[in-house]
Amino acid sequence: MPVLLYLRFMKTTIELPDEVVRRAKIAAAERRTTLRALVLQGLEQVLVENPVSARERAGKLFAEMDQLPEFSASDRLSRSEAHAR
Repeated sequence: MPVLLYLRFMKTTIELPDEVVRRAKIAAAERRTTLRALVLQGLEQVLVENPVSARERAGKLFAEMDQLPEFSASDRLSRSEAHAR
């Protein structure tokens, strides 16, 4: 993974489940790094992965829903019907 240099930093607050933070702190300690560095590394990894568009995600979701007996394509609302509700 390439090393990126950041010239500016923005402080932000995020809410994470206690168990996730506990596990992340342990992982950071085992890797002899900081929680901040671990979070930054994880975000960088997600950002360089192949991005999936909302249209692609929706297509995959609808394809999976069509496989379920409770759902069918004919039961879907159109965009205007969904907005009307």
